[in-house]
Amino acid sequence: MNMKKIMIFLLFCVLTPILFAQGFTSVQQRKLTNALTAISNLYVDSVNEKKLVETALTAILKDLDPHSSYIPKEEVERVNEPLEGSFEGVGIQFQILDDTLLVAQTIAGCPAEKVGVLPGDRIIYIGNELIAGVKIQNSGILKRLRGPKGTEVTVKILRSGKSELMEFSIIRDKIPVHSVDATYMIGKDIGYIKINSFGSTTDEEFKNAFANLQKKGMKQLILSLQGNGGGYLNTAIQLADEFLSTNKLIVYTQGLNQPKTVAESTAIGKYETGKIIVLIDEYSASASEIVSGALQDWDRAIIVGRRSFGKGLVQRQFPLIDGSMMRLTTARYYTPTGRCIQKPYKDGKDKYELDLVNRFNKGELLHADSIHFPDSLKYQTLNLKRTVYGGGGIMPDIFVPLDTTRFTNYHRKLVARGIVNKVSLMYIDKNRTELKKIYSSFEKFKIEYEVSEAMLNQLVNAADTVKIKIDSIQYAISKPLIKLQLKALVARDLWDMNEYYQIMDAENESLLKAIQILQTPGAYEMILK
Repeated sequence: MNMKKIMIFLLFCVLTPILFAQGFTSVQQRKLTNALTAISNLYVDSVNEKKLVETALTAILKDLDPHSSYIPKEEVERVNEPLEGSFEGVGIQFQILDDTLLVAQTIAGCPAEKVGVLPGDRIIYIGNELIAGVKIQNSGILKRLRGPKGTEVTVKILRSGKSELMEFSIIRDKIPVHSVDATYMIGKDIGYIKINSFGSTTDEEFKNAFANLQKKGMKQLILSLQGNGGGYLNTAIQLADEFLSTNKLIVYTQGLNQPKTVAESTAIGKYETGKIIVLIDEYSASASEIVSGALQDWDRAIIVGRRSFGKGLVQRQFPLIDGSMMRLTTARYYTPTGRCIQKPYKDGKDKYELDLVNRFNKGELLHADSIHFPDSLKYQTLNLKRTVYGGGGIMPDIFVPLDTTRFTNYHRKLVARGIVNKVSLMYIDKNRTELKKIYSSFEKFKIEYEVSEAMLNQLVNAADTVKIKIDSIQYAISKPLIKLQLKALVARDLWDMNEYYQIMDAENESLLKAIQILQTPGAYEMILK
C-alpha cells in the first residue's frame, strides 16, 4: 500500500466513528472514502496528504457545532497545559524587550530560581545558540527552554553590574500553572478569590486559598469567575460542592448517544452556609456557568455582573492515531432547575463567534433592559422560587454595566501594540532595585506609589515611534485607566499576579458592587427574597 493510500485509510479510520455516531450509512461512508481516494490518485497536482486529512476533519467538526474541534499534534500539549496544572521547563516568566530576552520573574521553588537566575537578567545564549539580537519569537524561546523533566539546559546571562556573561546549568522540572489568580482580604471579614480556569489543580488551590482567608478572619466570600472560560466539568462539580449541602443536584448532562449523568453535592463542603457573591461577565463560560448556575438555582449565592457567555455543551477529548486530538461535543449540561444555557448556534460558527459583538452593539452590555428572554425560558429557583432564565448564559441577579467611559481608540492601540506593557517593563528594568528599597511591602506600594508624568511621557513617545499619534482628548479620557494599568503591571513585576489584581480590582465595578452589598446591613437578604 503506497503512502497516499495509507493516508486515506487513516482518514477513514479517524472519520468512521464520527459517521457511525451520527447514524451515517455505509453508502455515505464509502462516498467519502471514494472521493478522497480519487483525489489522492487522480488529482492533477501533488497532494499534501497530511493537510488533506486535517482539512477534512476540521471541516466535519466545524459543521457539527462551534465547540467540536481538531487539535494538531503540535498543539496538543500547549492546549492542555493550562488545565493539566503544569508543564516541564525551567520556571521563568520572560518578555522580549528590544530584541533581548528579559527575565521578568522566576517562579518560586522552580529550577531557574534554585540556580540563581534573577528578575532583570538578560538571557543571551541558550546552549551555544545566540538568541539576543536575532529577532527570535516567543515560540522559539519556549521551544528551547522547555523539555522533559530531568534534562539539562545551559543559559548564559548578562546581569546588571557584571561585565562578563554568567553561565547557569538548569535541570528542567515540573512547573506549576496556577488557576487561582488572586486571593486577599477586603476589609475585616470579606475574602476574595479569583479563578481563571477550571483545571486539575483548581479545587486544591481553592481550598488552600480559602483556608488562608479563614485564618485572616474571613466571614463572607466574593468568588470571581470573570473572564473564566471554563475547563474540566469534574472540577466545576468539585468547586460547587464546596458551597452546597449534601444531596443537592449540581448539574446533569445528556446527549443523543449519552445517557443522563447526574452530579450531586456531598458532605465535603467547607462553606455551605456563609454569604457568597459570584462575579461573572460575558467571558465567563462553561464550567464557570455550571458553578454560578448551580448556586443561583439553589439560592445559595448572589450572582453579580453581566450575562455569561452561554456555553452549555460538553466536550470529550479523543486522542487520534498520530498524536493529534479531537474534541467532540457529546452532551449538553443542565443546571439544577433544568436550564440549558447554551446559546443558539444554528446559523453557523462564524455568526456564533460574533455574538459578543452583537450584544455590545445592541446595548446589552450597558443596559439590563436591552436583554429580553421569552416566557418559555423562565424557570424558578428551587428554594425561594425566584425567576431565572435559560437559553443563553447565566443572567446575574444584579446587573453591572460595562464601564466604557475611559476606553478610547488611542488606548486600544496602546494596549494592542504592547506599548503599555513595554513601558512598564522598561521602567521596572531600570528601577527594580530602588523600588524594592522604597516599597518594602505591597501595602506601602498600594497606598503611596503613583505613576509619574515622566513615565506617561515615555509611553506617549514610545507610541509615537510606532506611529500611534497622540490624540489629546482621547489621552485625557483614558489617562486614569492608563495610570491604573501601569501601576498594576509594576506591582505584578515586583510581586506577582495577586498584587496585580489588587491594583486593578480597585476599579472593578462588579467587585465594588459586591462589596457594597455585603457591607450594607440587610442588602444581601433583600436580594435573595
